[in-house]
Amino acid sequence: MTTAHVVFVLFVALTLGLSFYFARKSRSAKGFFAAGGSIPWFVNGVAFAGDYLSAASFLGICGMIAFFGYDGFLYSIGYLAGWVVALFVVAEPLKRMGRYTFADALDSRFHSPGIQLSAAISTLAVSIFYLIPQMVGAGALIKPLLGLPNYAGVLLVGGVVVIIVVTAGMVSTTYVQFLKGSLLVLFSLLLVILILVRGLNVASEAKPGTIVRLPDGQSSTGPLDPVSYLATLRGSEIKLPSGTVTTGADVLRPGKLPSFKGLRGDDLLPKLNFISLMLALFGGTASLPHILIRYYTVKDQAAARKSTVVGMGSIGFFYVLTLFLGLGAMTSGVVDPTNSNMSAPLLAKSFGPLLFAIISAIAFTTVLGTVSDLIVAASGAVVHDLLASYAKVPLGDEAKVRIGKLTAIVVGGIAIGLGIVFEAMNVNFLVGWAFSVAASANLPALVLVLFWKGATRQGVTAAIITGMVSSLAWILLSADTFKDIYGLSPERALVPFSQPGIVTIPLGFLVLIAVSLATRKTETNSSAAS
Repeated sequence: MTTAHVVFVLFVALTLGLSFYFARKSRSAKGFFAAGGSIPWFVNGVAFAGDYLSAASFLGICGMIAFFGYDGFLYSIGYLAGWVVALFVVAEPLKRMGRYTFADALDSRFHSPGIQLSAAISTLAVSIFYLIPQMVGAGALIKPLLGLPNYAGVLLVGGVVVIIVVTAGMVSTTYVQFLKGSLLVLFSLLLVILILVRGLNVASEAKPGTIVRLPDGQSSTGPLDPVSYLATLRGSEIKLPSGTVTTGADVLRPGKLPSFKGLRGDDLLPKLNFISLMLALFGGTASLPHILIRYYTVKDQAAARKSTVVGMGSIGFFYVLTLFLGLGAMTSGVVDPTNSNMSAPLLAKSFGPLLFAIISAIAFTTVLGTVSDLIVAASGAVVHDLLASYAKVPLGDEAKVRIGKLTAIVVGGIAIGLGIVFEAMNVNFLVGWAFSVAASANLPALVLVLFWKGATRQGVTAAIITGMVSSLAWILLSADTFKDIYGLSPERALVPFSQPGIVTIPLGFLVLIAVSLATRKTETNSSAAS
């Protein structure tokens, strides 16, 4: 058995061991879906980071920086900025208004079956959409780590995650997230230190992903500090993974490489696409169901706020590290030009098989933790929102937990299938779509329910449905979907750009306001009559 196999088995065994250990704390519905509100705020804050630093953050962003330079880092900025909304807008009110799920907060004022149904469907849609990049990342990891085909990695992740969720629900997923969040930041820092110690070197063979010229004719810089590393890179020439030779200055400037090509031109559509993506990333964080439910795992509103601060600090530090990880992969001659998702693990491999095994195992645990939380969120939507609240099915605690576990198995199966279908796409790009759906469907309802007394149950329901349907339709009709999923010419796409947020997020706000104004008198009369 190789080093990679041993490390991988140890990480999986540790993860499953935590699940079995905490199983005794998840026998009630509150324990299974919300960890009984017993998680310490610091643990929950690091778990926030572990939850948020998913396959997209570690594999996708590092890969996009390795392939597209600073353009890929713009995703990090958008992801981090979203936590400002989470901290100052939703953290404390959400904890005050809910018990288990996102629908709890939306429906706390209205007790409306329409809100319960639409919020539950939105939670399922966003959770499943967000599951896709996690499973794609899992398949990408397993292929070089264990020598198994892509589909085998997806099946392996799906199986382990179902065991984690069925065993102990939110308690185990929280501590898995705490463990992997801590390890991810720690070993990413170690990898960045090794990158700086190695410095920058001209490659003996100018293959893709190498430096072809350093400033002043140097062949090697020796160890560098972070500022000197970026300054030296700026004055270098680099052969990108695509095979194109460009300057370090272009690598470190937004809009110069193909990821956001067109930002500096006269065409309006690329600019709208970029703004749309940033809106989705900024608004999507506070709208993701698996992030929102984590506010219910702490005891009070102060703990929710402190958890968010710890999460922001951990996430911000990690995203600074991703810049150096991506640039290190871009210049080390280790990237796979056909698969951007493996840039970080392959960079680790250049420092030895043990570090490769550890980084890959941590990345695998990253996928496990995020997928687990998504499945718990989906299970809560089915049991608590659809069955107990909307359909009024009488369910005791034992029945809720049992049905939640069955739902986890079904959702896990769906995630496995979608992970195999979307194998070829960059995980970070897929997450951008998931954020767009979340922000379009959930953000308008959440913000206006919390801060506008004029919102009505009809307005909230209409906004959720409109945002969800319009964003999903836009994505399915976009050029990227036509090219990578349907195998059709992107010129046949029916929408002008790929990211829907700039259209569908304002649409959700407008629909909620318009419908609420139109139905306010009806709702007032209904409340008076009751």
